Amino acid sequence: MTAFRVAPENDPDVAMDPSKQSLEKIGIFRELKPEALLALAQRCRWREYGAGQLIVGHQDNSQQVFFIIEGRAKAIIYSLSGRQVIFRDIDSGDMFGEYAAIDGQPRSASVEAVSPCLVASMSKELFWEVLRDEPSVAAATLKRLTGQLRALSERIFEFSTLAVRNRIHAELLRLARDHVKKDGSASITPAPTHAEIASHISTHREAVTRELNELAHDGLVERRGGSLVIRDLARLEQLVKEVIGS
Repeated sequence: MTAFRVAPENDPDVAMDPSKQSLEKIGIFRELKPEALLALAQRCRWREYGAGQLIVGHQDNSQQVFFIIEGRAKAIIYSLSGRQVIFRDIDSGDMFGEYAAIDGQPRSASVEAVSPCLVASMSKELFWEVLRDEPSVAAATLKRLTGQLRALSERIFEFSTLAVRNRIHAELLRLARDHVKKDGSASITPAPTHAEIASHISTHREAVTRELNELAHDGLVERRGGSLVIRDLARLEQLVKEVIGS
């Protein structure tokens, strides 16, 4: 196991509780020993962002890699007309910015904080050092990139073959994957807004509202407090399969 050189890069203008500066929740570092994680954390820059604040901009030439320690963000692009297209949600434990660090090209999307976020960033050089010296991190990064490519292929297929209402069903299934309960239901918290769902599947908010109302009328979904509850995932999945297989 590599003992990473301790070389703090923290922003001296940002006061922060040192106990929060830990990378242990980051997925690609899961197999690193505590001392290696500590050394890496001390070589990162740390910053807190408020909800709605821009973390990195589309077409920026910066090449740092970012890690969401706390909070939630989204990768987006705005069209010339101001329409928002959401590529993916970025939750705590995830990273972004690795594309620019790998290929040296400008940022492929903007990333904005959805909720207050604690973010660590490391230089391109440090990221490559970790990939070279730690096989477990390199393997986890490759698996993550492959997963993103598969998800993108799935979306392209849906855009090409499914009607809007069916794309809404498919998006609800994606959102529910990490929230499945033993009874076959799922509770997505916080509930995505209709505009957010629309931005994910390239449609408008009104279409999402109409379809969710239909699904609620059929007893398939319901709003419960701040959550969107899918009462029968198997039935929703069958609706998607029937269309894809037809």
